[in-house]
Amino acid sequence: MKQIAFALALTLAAPAAWAAEKLPLSQISNYLNGLKTVQTTFTQVNDDGSLSTGQLWMQRPGKMRFEYDPPNSAVVLARSGSVQIFDPKSNQPPEQYPLKRTPLSIVLARNVNLDQANMVVGHSFDGTATVVTAQDPKNPEAGRIELMFTDNPVELRKWVIHDNAGSQTTVLLGALTESNGLDQGLFSNKERRGSVNR
Repeated sequence: MKQIAFALALTLAAPAAWAAEKLPLSQISNYLNGLKTVQTTFTQVNDDGSLSTGQLWMQRPGKMRFEYDPPNSAVVLARSGSVQIFDPKSNQPPEQYPLKRTPLSIVLARNVNLDQANMVVGHSFDGTATVVTAQDPKNPEAGRIELMFTDNPVELRKWVIHDNAGSQTTVLLGALTESNGLDQGLFSNKERRGSVNR
């Protein structure tokens, strides 16, 4: 289950688009700050090549819920400054990590500002997408997050977590759905299984 702790990566995928040039960090920051309440499905590619699928809900700032499909059936919650991992196969209490110790904190911050000193360690354009590699400048040992964006409109397509052990995990998401609000029970009760159109 520790793999999941560092698998807090996501891709808000959408229909293919062509990016004409590298997006500026200020535009990407504005895009991320505009994401308030979203939900989607995801496919996670683990470091060993294995796959997991599930559903994701995000409410910025500070809240995210991953529900993994069987046979995994785990639930990962980010809330109240911590990340909790609930493993239905274990009789142990949920694992907990400070949110600020995961690269996820960059995306869930109240105000995303990629222009701040020492946060972005890579900013490139591969011909079709802008790739930004970022870390928490206060906690660089927590790992890095690699985000890939296309343009027209700006969309986050790929999010890869590189942990401090040298592993990487990618999560690809289905169509992103924004809503005016999410059921807060999603972020307070691990047994509540949500639903997303798949």
